[in-house]
Amino acid sequence: MHVGGISLSQKVVFSASQISSITVPVDKVRHISAVLSVRLWVSDYWGQLLQVDSSGRVLHDILRVEYSSFPFKFECTGSHTVTEDGDLLLIDDDKVRKLTSDGTVITLLTQDWGAPCIHSSRINGDILVGSISKVTRYNRTGRKLQVIEKDDKGHSLYRSPIYITENKNGDIWISDLDKGAVVVVDKSGRHRFDYGGRQSDYTDRQSDYTGRQFPFSPRGICKDVLGHVLVCDFYNNSVHLLDQDGQFLSLLLTREQHGIHLPTALCVDDQHNLYLGQCDSNTINVYKYLKDTDFK
Repeated sequence: MHVGGISLSQKVVFSASQISSITVPVDKVRHISAVLSVRLWVSDYWGQLLQVDSSGRVLHDILRVEYSSFPFKFECTGSHTVTEDGDLLLIDDDKVRKLTSDGTVITLLTQDWGAPCIHSSRINGDILVGSISKVTRYNRTGRKLQVIEKDDKGHSLYRSPIYITENKNGDIWISDLDKGAVVVVDKSGRHRFDYGGRQSDYTDRQSDYTGRQFPFSPRGICKDVLGHVLVCDFYNNSVHLLDQDGQFLSLLLTREQHGIHLPTALCVDDQHNLYLGQCDSNTINVYKYLKDTDFK
């Protein structure tokens, strides 16, 4: 988005402030999907999946109610997402299940075993599923539309996708654990770029690696209404804010300024609140980083 010929991102000074926190009855937050600012789906290390309100009160416990085949095979990944209609999609081994807002549960599709991450498109309702070495696009009824595997030179794009999002321009962003990078393709599947992070200000003064900068280790990833992408840098205890072309804008959250530690989960809700989950905590921190003037 541009204002007066100047990129809106360049006009904004990015600063995050914590506005609240939500303690949830799970063991270490791993992924967050927002329905609304008052309802979140939260999963933990062991595959427990809860819907909670803004105070942490449990509204729904899907694993205990609907299924007996859990915990998730890939519990430390982006294994659930919320559709524009408010339905929950989640990966159950080789199946994608849908829980509708009226409580109906259906098996939407069956695909290759080993898919750790899923995203529901806000553009057209398509379902994006990341699995070992590929991303598959399905329509909202579960029909396969596209498989994205290789770049224009025939090289594999992905090694180990763990979190996935789609930007407002249709680009697909994947946090790839083994590559240590965020892999970005356009909506046709053409490789655009890999984002390999940048040195954060974090130094682990409590460890034997005093002063060491760790390799970029992407985890949770999400986009906002302006087309920015936010991604957790797990070992450097930070959240990177990027523009839609992968240009670094800011270390939005850091250990020094915000006290975050081993960030894993990110989500932005309909009120532009940013939710952060961390590996060693069952508390979700809620931040504001966009102001009303950012949209003018």
